[in-house]
Amino acid sequence: MFTFTPLLGAQANSTASQSLLELDGGVKVLIDVGWDDRFDVGYLEALEEQIPSLSIVLLTHPTIDHLGAFAHLCKHVPQFKSIPVYATSPVISLGRTLLQDLYTSAPKASTLVPETALAEATYLSNGATGGAPSILLQPPTTEEIAGYFTLINPLKYSQPTQPIASPFSPSLNGLTITAYGAGHTLGGTIWHIQHGLESIVYAVDWNQAKENTLSGAAWLGGSGGGAEILEPLRRPTALVCSSKGIERPHITGGRKKRDDRLLEAVDKAVSAGGTVLIPSDSSARILELSYIMEQFWRRKNSSNDETYKNAKVHLASRTAGSTLRFARSMVEWMDDSLVRDMEAANDAQKGQRGGEDKVDQTPFDFKHIKLIERKARLEKVLSANRPGVILASDTSLEWGFSADALQKLYSNPKNLVILTDEPAQTLSSEPSLSSALWQIYRASIKNTSSATPQVVPANTSVATQHISTIPLSGTELPIYQQYLARRRQVQSTSQGQSSTLLNAAENADDDGASSASSSSSEDDDEQQGRALNVTATLQQNKRKVNLTDADLGINILLRKKGVFDYDVRGKRGREKMFPFAMKRGREDDYGEVIRAEEYRRAEERDEEVAEVEEKGAEGKREVGEKRRWDDPAAVGARKAEGKGPKRVRTGAEARGLTSSTRGAEGDGEANGEEQVGSESEDEEDGVEEALPEGPRKMVVKEVTLELRLGITHVDFSALHEKRDLQMLIPLIRPRKLVITSGTEKEVMSLAEDCRTLLGEEDGEGKGKIVFTPKIGETVDVSVDTNAWSVKLSRDLVKKLAWQSVKGLGVVAVTARLAVRNKDEGAKQEDNLEQQKKKLKMGKADTEEQKIDGEASTEVESEPVLDIMPATAAMGSTKVTQPIHVGDLRLSDLRKLMQAAGHVAEFRGEGTLLVDGTVIVRKTAGGRIHVEGGAYMGAGRYDPTLSFVDVRRKIYEGLAVVAGG
Repeated sequence: MFTFTPLLGAQANSTASQSLLELDGGVKVLIDVGWDDRFDVGYLEALEEQIPSLSIVLLTHPTIDHLGAFAHLCKHVPQFKSIPVYATSPVISLGRTLLQDLYTSAPKASTLVPETALAEATYLSNGATGGAPSILLQPPTTEEIAGYFTLINPLKYSQPTQPIASPFSPSLNGLTITAYGAGHTLGGTIWHIQHGLESIVYAVDWNQAKENTLSGAAWLGGSGGGAEILEPLRRPTALVCSSKGIERPHITGGRKKRDDRLLEAVDKAVSAGGTVLIPSDSSARILELSYIMEQFWRRKNSSNDETYKNAKVHLASRTAGSTLRFARSMVEWMDDSLVRDMEAANDAQKGQRGGEDKVDQTPFDFKHIKLIERKARLEKVLSANRPGVILASDTSLEWGFSADALQKLYSNPKNLVILTDEPAQTLSSEPSLSSALWQIYRASIKNTSSATPQVVPANTSVATQHISTIPLSGTELPIYQQYLARRRQVQSTSQGQSSTLLNAAENADDDGASSASSSSSEDDDEQQGRALNVTATLQQNKRKVNLTDADLGINILLRKKGVFDYDVRGKRGREKMFPFAMKRGREDDYGEVIRAEEYRRAEERDEEVAEVEEKGAEGKREVGEKRRWDDPAAVGARKAEGKGPKRVRTGAEARGLTSSTRGAEGDGEANGEEQVGSESEDEEDGVEEALPEGPRKMVVKEVTLELRLGITHVDFSALHEKRDLQMLIPLIRPRKLVITSGTEKEVMSLAEDCRTLLGEEDGEGKGKIVFTPKIGETVDVSVDTNAWSVKLSRDLVKKLAWQSVKGLGVVAVTARLAVRNKDEGAKQEDNLEQQKKKLKMGKADTEEQKIDGEASTEVESEPVLDIMPATAAMGSTKVTQPIHVGDLRLSDLRKLMQAAGHVAEFRGEGTLLVDGTVIVRKTAGGRIHVEGGAYMGAGRYDPTLSFVDVRRKIYEGLAVVAGG
């Protein structure tokens, strides 16, 4: 059984992707936890309902569309952290820098506390109903995000893995997952999921075309692949594919023409003295754009172009240094030709410097691109009014340095904005700024297929929002505290008490703010009936909840002192098992955190206690001592002493960079050029980079921009086209096809073409092959297969001669099918002993015999294969023909024939010519035809011998299973 449910992204304008796959035995696989630039928690409600039953989670791309909600779920849904997550190493590393940039740049990503959840608290505080304040949830810190991503299990391409199930999941029963390259992003994945008879290929957002830094999708073997689909991806029971972007016009000339259009637009704007803003994501597609810009600047500087000696190109992102550092360490995940060019260049440099042992250069060791990781540095670059290019995050122009840069560039007609992706056209009354620019561009453009990029002057005004945060004030702080207290109650009384206890044990030494901020986990609307009185809760200790013995259940053995007995009669499930709260050790990037106080000597502890008592008498606190963020005494003491907020670390130290990575930052004299900002300037800018602490609320200010700059579009989305699917689907030959992730128009257009390709007679009933589910709609994509599991008798197993074919044992069997009770063979001896005992006793209760008879009739039976009786075997004259098992690739056969001294070459697709006399063809169904031989003209070798050699090599590549 296999059912598919799109939780987000199916026939919708939102680009977020969330898919739920349910397999036999209740195994649930969640693929992607995407979000969009609106960060609406309502999009996550359906996902949160499924979390208690999920088995594993798979991630495909390091973009907001595919993992934007990952940190939010880890922070506010404690159960989610206990679910095993799998992704490739680049997705883990680049996804980490993406979310770190997101939460330090976009206040809206923290998400608002629902107004319905604050309604009761607002009433209790104000005594009257009214509009709830826009209070933000506590966002995950940079360290917390790094910790969340260390929980993900890294995978390599083509590495079959049997994942570990979550604690609340049924057995996975041999589930195997394998990642294959998808193009589009570094580490992007096409997932192959094997479970029993189900072979599922999940391919969303892939790119068949090769790029400067990335290979194409691995359908045909990736870079330099052949004309055949990889065997694991061939003939799946179900193929899940996306339709996003298939309606986009094809660019004649491919990648080279696309790059030329981008560079032509940049060249015109820079030559005119303008600044080019290219919005992109933080860590995925920005790598391709930055590589192109670096190569372009190198060519211009080598030709002594005066314009580009003064022009600069900048990469603006709060995690730009970390992103490039990760990219340098993952060159093996990039295109093979790029790796070969890098190795050749390094070898040439070693020869020029006489074999000196120096660090090899990678494609992302930039000489001309300077990094910007602080807003003050960006403002200084823009205020210089020099021509150049700014690659900035994010594509929505709603957050990140791209939004800040546009605020400075919008009024100059010489400046240019290049949109590299078509924004999602949402039905919201407040579209993003990139959507507004896209509408202006589409309304003014005349010819979408023009060979040159058309620059549209934007002589119009656009309304946008400027979002900032301020600390809570007045009654807002008690309201927020009441909300957190209610969330703790709901969490304690919900079914996930075990995860709550585990989380409480893990954070036992945290301060009150940390404990409170991590407690909001589930939707308030579903649990308001279980919440106790808020006022009574606030009067109790924050770490203890006033629950009755019945509410605690079996957890009373842990939560209540002096209780050692618990009645389990009539209980089920976890209520019959002794509870266990495992205390997890805290870990960072270097391993488990060492607590210095655990290693102190007794006399040191006595001295510390004395010091604490002295400080308690004076009522003062030391620097670095933990305190609560809402502690009025500490705040008042600091104000009374006239001390402001402490400055945070600045420069490379604040970003966690070492001396080996400061060159990529643009600091220092590695490039021998003048830097825009020096270390002293960075230190001056460090004060504003202090992250806000404590609860805050969002303030929205309406802003109107009088646009005068130019707008153009060059498609750098790197997604598959319709013609790619039209070519590949007949080769993949899926039994069932599910189309998701796209607008309704894109999905229906692709579905119509695929029905023709797959020969679907009608779109209804059992003959249905192509499925187009909507959000929340579950479709059954199971394949009707008549297969049963049978057991082999011991006598039959002794006579079998197994042959190994690619790790599998194959044998032809002629046997007799019989039926017996389950476990009858294993328990046969025990049953005989029990019967002997009953006969010796001589007395048996009639009622007990009836019960035993009824129980025996309820025992399930199972099919068993046993040896044929001697009389039946002698009377059977039918002989089974030998079977050839395996799949021989023509490329492998060609190598074998050449190694044997024959001349073998390809002549057309699927045809191999040997010695000019023997032709080997392979059909789409996998059958191999050998033609030629004695009746053809003699070649270099005897044609008869050539035919025999070819046939022998084919048989050697296959397993010949003789008939029984």
